[in-house]
Amino acid sequence: MMNQQPQEVERKIIAILKVVSQSGEPLGARVISRRLRVHGIELSERAVRYHLKLMDERGFTQSVGRDGRLITQQGLEEVESALVGDKVGLVASEIELLAYQADFDVDERRGTVPVNISFFPHGKFKKALDVMREVFKAGICVSDLVAVAREGEMMGGSVVPQGKIGMATVCGIVVNGALLRRGIPVDSKFGGILQMREGRALRFVELIHYAGSSLDPSEIFIASRMTCVRKGAKLGNGRILASFREIPAVCKLEAEKVVLGLEKAGVGGLIALGEHSKPVCEFPVEVNKVGMILMGGLNPVAAAVESGIEVESHAMSAVIKLEDLVKVWEL
Repeated sequence: MMNQQPQEVERKIIAILKVVSQSGEPLGARVISRRLRVHGIELSERAVRYHLKLMDERGFTQSVGRDGRLITQQGLEEVESALVGDKVGLVASEIELLAYQADFDVDERRGTVPVNISFFPHGKFKKALDVMREVFKAGICVSDLVAVAREGEMMGGSVVPQGKIGMATVCGIVVNGALLRRGIPVDSKFGGILQMREGRALRFVELIHYAGSSLDPSEIFIASRMTCVRKGAKLGNGRILASFREIPAVCKLEAEKVVLGLEKAGVGGLIALGEHSKPVCEFPVEVNKVGMILMGGLNPVAAAVESGIEVESHAMSAVIKLEDLVKVWEL
């Protein structure tokens, strides 16, 4: 192990950090080794321990006794700053990973759902919540179920920073996961800005393909102030966050049943489900496929940013048990 090239060591460290960052609890070398295999990386427990020691020394991870390691803020920053070449297509792979990890059972209405995590200034959270409730009320969200954590508390494997309040919103990947559990393959194409007119989806005016991006499209659009979610919530005319998926046309009827089951559980986000090989909202669909447009889970947060509140968001951050979420109206 001591003869490894520096770049090879860095790649393994980044891979381990990603695994640890995606867990809501401390992980030991054995579990990390097993989860790395899912990503096609073979590292023995001994090798993982060696790299964890290096990571501890560099401040990327912290030991939690016999329970294993947690990622630090410095470690999270290191993951975000990983080699760009390695990160191209990262969003697409994260979607697949979260869809696999989310084990929400539509019939039983229990299990874990994927979430986005946002951090708000403590003194402005009430104002942000008032703004976001308008968006939740208008249905421009995946679900009105959320989770909130105070500074110093754990949320999705991360510690809420000092002076902040963390809030988790359900991510549209919950649909991917539910379809996957029914054996329906989903091809996640892109995230974009969807133009709404009189309450109806019209067309995508901006888009970023997942396969060619190292950053989540929603985070980019929010940071660039390209949304008009509040206007969409109040007037039905605006620009909201949405994503485009494709499924085999033969699976459409089963997919409709899955979506209906999600809606009964208070989770949804489906904007449109197209017809066999036909365009959806003016966007072409592959032969023998059906287009699907899903609501962006960060739309309420985008509205808060539009109102002038600085928010740090991390899309597709983790999975959380459905029973740990509460209605936004109860906050």
